[in-house]
Amino acid sequence: MNTHTASVTTAKSAAVAPKQATGASVNIPPRRLDFEFPETMSRYYFDNSPFLSSFLTTLSALFPEGESFFVESVRAYRDQITDPVLRAQVSGFIGQEAMHSKEHASFNEAATRMGYPVLQQDKELGYVLRFGQRFLPKAVQISITTALEHYTAIIAEMLLRDPDVQQKFSPEMRQLWLWHALEENEHKTVAYDVYEQVSGSYLLRAGTMIPVTAIFFAVVAVNHTRMLVADGKLTNFKDNWNGLKYCWGGRKGVFSRLLPVYLDYFRPDFHPNDHDTSALLDEWREKLFGNKGLLTEQLKTAGKKKSRKLAAAA
Repeated sequence: MNTHTASVTTAKSAAVAPKQATGASVNIPPRRLDFEFPETMSRYYFDNSPFLSSFLTTLSALFPEGESFFVESVRAYRDQITDPVLRAQVSGFIGQEAMHSKEHASFNEAATRMGYPVLQQDKELGYVLRFGQRFLPKAVQISITTALEHYTAIIAEMLLRDPDVQQKFSPEMRQLWLWHALEENEHKTVAYDVYEQVSGSYLLRAGTMIPVTAIFFAVVAVNHTRMLVADGKLTNFKDNWNGLKYCWGGRKGVFSRLLPVYLDYFRPDFHPNDHDTSALLDEWREKLFGNKGLLTEQLKTAGKKKSRKLAAAA
């Protein structure tokens, strides 16, 4: 390479370096939306079902602390990542997960006003996760994140592909969950790729998924039961049974039909991109944030609000 070519190459690299540091440059842009959940919103926002609505509220209760754990487990290795693309993806991952925590915290406050023990569950999970952060090796922590990111990715893909599930949400909650599902699939490879670079142990990856699955389902089951008790619906046997069938009813259950893609995680050569969602993501970016997207104006409004706050603080 001659001196002129080297100089041009260096200049080009310097010019693109700032872009590589952002999630937006690798299609993982953090999006601030400032969702609002008025007191008039439907209590049973999914198919008018107390069981299914409180189940989703249970999941939302886990997100603020859970996604904070995800962020910290990946951030712990950021300085070891030399690939500029992966570094940019990590930045996008951290930004998106921070926004997920923020928006679900907003919904959780609304659910608390309805009488659900959401904030208590969030606090309890925080105690457990901080204990794990203190005593578990960093490699185990990121393997936990990688396992749970597999869950969120396959559930999010199911939501984006299934119009019947989408239509069961009330409008305000449909937008929250579709946005979250889109971004979970945008960054579904990040924690995995970081794990592969800093550890890469198949035995640790596969071995972690087993206790993570057991603990996750135990936590959700206990907390969901508490939600039903708080709502006075624990003995609403018909709705509870119908809800269980909807989730786990054989091949038609929205979660039980995910078993094959869940089990893919245990293949030694597995990678999240084995489940190709490129076209699906393009479709939903346009539906949500295109020229006439469902959330385009909300995104712009939230961005202007943030800019005004920054200007006022300057």
